[in-house]
Amino acid sequence: METLPLILAYIGLAVMLALSGIGSAIGVTMAGNATIGAMKKNPDIFSKALILCAFPATQGLYGFAAFFILNNSIQGLADPLTLVQGLAIFAAGLGVGFVGLMSAIRQAGFVANGITAMGNGVNAFSSSLILGVYPELYAILTFAAAFLVMP
Repeated sequence: METLPLILAYIGLAVMLALSGIGSAIGVTMAGNATIGAMKKNPDIFSKALILCAFPATQGLYGFAAFFILNNSIQGLADPLTLVQGLAIFAAGLGVGFVGLMSAIRQAGFVANGITAMGNGVNAFSSSLILGVYPELYAILTFAAAFLVMP
């Protein structure tokens, strides 16, 4: 029974890392594609678009940071994980992973629209920056919640 909690914990960590990374990769690609398209009309927007493109990348960083911290806490335990601890880490992994996946993609939608508007000559950088923060907040909340389950 000692291995089941550890298996659950590592599955949760793997899901967390994979889904948040996939979300960031999709999100950055969406924003990058919008940048390339918008630069055909307005090549001067690259520096501002680059900042907006980086937004969806943070969810992957949250997934990696939570993975790193939770994995180190598991490795540093003197006693084996209990089933409750293994399930808690598994659940935290699902939470950080799925919220990271969805928030990165939805955030990319905000910033891609802003980048497209900037390509059309609209001064949408500040608005896109502000609106892009909202999906980020939920990724931050699940990142913080993952620490509450540390054994």
